[in-house]
Amino acid sequence: MSLLQNQKAKLIFILILAFAIRLAGISSRPIWYDEAFSILISEQGPSAILQGTLAADSDSSAAEEHPPAYYFMAWAWMQAFGNSLIAVRMLSVIISLGIIFCIYLIANHLFDPSTALAAAFISAILPFQIHYGQEIRMYGLLTFWLCLATLAFLKRQWIPFSITAALAQYTHNLAAFYLIPLAVTPIFQKDWKTLRCLILAGFAAIIMYSPWLIQLPAQLSKVTGSFWVEKPGFEKLFTLFLIYLPNLPLPNNLLPPALLLATLTIILAAYQTYRAANNKYGEAYNGLWLAYLAYIPPLLLWLVSQISPMYVERALLPSHAIFCVWLAWAFTKTGLPRPILFIAFALIFLSSSMGLYQHITYKSFPYGAFEQINENIKNSVRPGDVIIHSNKLTYLPSFYFDRELPQGYLIDSQGSSTDTLSSATSQILNLTNYENMETASINATRIWFIIYQESVDEFKQNNKTHPHLEYLNIKFMLNSVETLDNVMIYSYTQRTP
Repeated sequence: MSLLQNQKAKLIFILILAFAIRLAGISSRPIWYDEAFSILISEQGPSAILQGTLAADSDSSAAEEHPPAYYFMAWAWMQAFGNSLIAVRMLSVIISLGIIFCIYLIANHLFDPSTALAAAFISAILPFQIHYGQEIRMYGLLTFWLCLATLAFLKRQWIPFSITAALAQYTHNLAAFYLIPLAVTPIFQKDWKTLRCLILAGFAAIIMYSPWLIQLPAQLSKVTGSFWVEKPGFEKLFTLFLIYLPNLPLPNNLLPPALLLATLTIILAAYQTYRAANNKYGEAYNGLWLAYLAYIPPLLLWLVSQISPMYVERALLPSHAIFCVWLAWAFTKTGLPRPILFIAFALIFLSSSMGLYQHITYKSFPYGAFEQINENIKNSVRPGDVIIHSNKLTYLPSFYFDRELPQGYLIDSQGSSTDTLSSATSQILNLTNYENMETASINATRIWFIIYQESVDEFKQNNKTHPHLEYLNIKFMLNSVETLDNVMIYSYTQRTP
């Protein structure tokens, strides 16, 4: 077998391994609000997607804060393969495999096939990539476009760069936080010819993006005016280590060893990068550039979020893809002794194992056994019953699994940090909602009330009762309480006179 055939065989093996890992838990992992929303809005079709995204709320902000490219792709995918959980998650799996292949191409262009294989392997097993290689959201697609844009930049292919940069912006508004550090690279290199070409390519990308660019202020208004993202603290700069290697969340008993493993891995890679730059290794600049793209976009997003909070770790998935290439270079091309090299990959593997186990087994907030909850209620529901969800977080996944159950949700306080589902989008999705508990429960003979246990516990910690439960306890009689995973189902009936 020739060397080229051997490299291809190894790459195919890595892609098969990545595919197998991303199939783990693809059907058993619970769905959550964001995934349910992606399916529900995507299945409405292009016209409704645009309407649900662009329709203005009462405060003139956009009804939905994300551009429509992913929803369009998900709609086309569902037309071909259906809207089952496995079918739609498979789209993310395929996109994730494309990301791994792009990572291979980037590393191969910068270094050599062996480093490229190492980068592909690292991206195949790290939980941050695996998580969004399953989740029904746009972050994998964003990463795919930005990896292609990075490859086009390296090859000085400006037309593909313009197209992929525009597609990235059509996928997520935060693409700019990766594209800007990428675009200023020629300034550091003092490569003025490339800078001129990049400026022209950037203008072409802006022209292609301009139909949506005029909608950007309204979408940013949605994020800054009524969105759950809070101003990030300094701890985010440290939790990035955990996000990049084992991923979060992790149980408390695993946090110390996970942080130790992640810190050791990154310190070792940083030290090797420093050694390579200090000793003027031929490829040291490329290694420094990779570290720059792995960490500057998160830092830039963190800095901007001090003024206008929009720091969400999942938007850092593109930088994480470059992080995988940086690790591969730092451990394979900087003269690391073989025993230390073995330890370095052992650290990566242990971090990955912790995160992957948590990824497959985690069923706490914001997830839930919503399909089973629907089935349990469906077997007992009778005329006059009303199913009320404390908020949209439990309602949308339940609604996805059963559109016929008589269920609705209590809307969030207008303008609050949790008021992210607009009335315009709610109408397009044919959702049932209520202004308050009194309106929801009027004329009900029996009530099924569904709420996350975390919401109940927040009030218990302050020796209080959740307001929704307080109202129901006064007006109705409690029959039973059931907990499935971390979702509580209360059954109430009318009080007898």
